Amino acid sequence: MESSLRHFLSELAEFGRENDARVTEHAARMLNITPETGQLLAILVRAMRARRILEVGTSNGYSTIWLAWAARDTDGHVETIERSAQKIALARGNLARAGLSERVTIHQGLALDVIRDLTGPFDLIFLDADRPNYLAYADLLLARLRIGGLLVTDNVVSHAHELGDFLARIKGDPTLESVTIPIGNGEELTYRSSSAFQ
Repeated sequence: MESSLRHFLSELAEFGRENDARVTEHAARMLNITPETGQLLAILVRAMRARRILEVGTSNGYSTIWLAWAARDTDGHVETIERSAQKIALARGNLARAGLSERVTIHQGLALDVIRDLTGPFDLIFLDADRPNYLAYADLLLARLRIGGLLVTDNVVSHAHELGDFLARIKGDPTLESVTIPIGNGEELTYRSSSAFQ
């Protein structure tokens, strides 16, 4: 990674930490992934040679930048979903500053509605959105994930008490192979091994 982009990502990470320490309203918090999670996502994109990437939960574009940066090496493209117009404006500005705008399409709206209108298959899907809806997202996202594709879900360790039903759904599905990785807030890596949704 070029030093200018690495410096910018560090700046964004610090902005997110400072904002979230100061702001109590949930919708106004950035809730960014950790830098280690960003590195993991970038490695997975490259290792899979992922070209079609979906992100659920853009926020200010911090995680989107990690995905789009890696997608430059795979000639890939990121589609990302965010309902907040204010956060979309931040994300657009940050992506432009990172020089990655052309690698990203931002969809505004409720994720459950937007996902229904998206056509798969995607190579890699990153889920980092409103946790109460993770279970509702599961079938929609898996139906749009290619065989051999990967679903990466954030917050499965830090908020395990909220995600029991989601994790039971994922881990109990014989068409999936899934493992919890203790990086950042905990990432669930779920590999789609068969075509039950086709």
